[in-house]
Amino acid sequence: MTSSSDSNFKLNYQTHLQHLKLKGLQPKTIEAYSRAIRRIGGYFDHQIDALSEKQLTDYFSDLLGTHSWSAVKLDLYGLKFFYQHVLHTPWVNVDLIKPPRTKRLPDIVTIEEAASLFMATHKLSYRVFYFTVYSLGLRLGEGLGLQVGDIDAKRQRVHIRDAKGNKDRFVPLPDATVDILRRFWGVHRHPVLLFPNRKGGLKGSRLATTPLDRGGVQTTMRKVVQACGIKKRLPCTACGTVMPPI
Repeated sequence: MTSSSDSNFKLNYQTHLQHLKLKGLQPKTIEAYSRAIRRIGGYFDHQIDALSEKQLTDYFSDLLGTHSWSAVKLDLYGLKFFYQHVLHTPWVNVDLIKPPRTKRLPDIVTIEEAASLFMATHKLSYRVFYFTVYSLGLRLGEGLGLQVGDIDAKRQRVHIRDAKGNKDRFVPLPDATVDILRRFWGVHRHPVLLFPNRKGGLKGSRLATTPLDRGGVQTTMRKVVQACGIKKRLPCTACGTVMPPI
């Protein structure tokens, strides 16, 4: 790779990031599309401005050998975005890839399994968080983004902001959940965040500027699931109203 092509790729990559943010895409989409350009750039020695159909066929065939169809689709969409918004080149390879259509039903977590998960989670902030996302039927990011002002106890609803598709929605708020959240807020008393980061300990959580760490939440859940012996994939969907001890 020449220094000229290297510099050109870095410049285009930064432009790509700017356009992704300006289009108002979700952080996970931005990361997926930017990762696609990094991966494709590495494969073609950072010379991706005029890829032929043969080159793309080779790339996606190799990618499918080591990654899922989901990764293939994301790389395809990321490259398409790059061509349209950075290179301003018409995208002509729309029909290059047609992943098989699949519809997977999520595993259903029983009330008893949910209760065992809550009981086995020893860290208070994680236990309340897991209970909240299950009882409200939230995705991980939606739960982490909850703020104190989103809880409307009077109308018994929660305002979910910037959900999938950049849309807001309201979800019902069970009595058990609002009771748990009130008691939990009394522990940290953060003026904005419902689940503040606990890196600074209990006293420091009131001054936290970020919510709970996503990686920590996921890692702990995997450990708890394994400890409980539950053989299911656990999406953040409602499992019923179960009162965990606090």
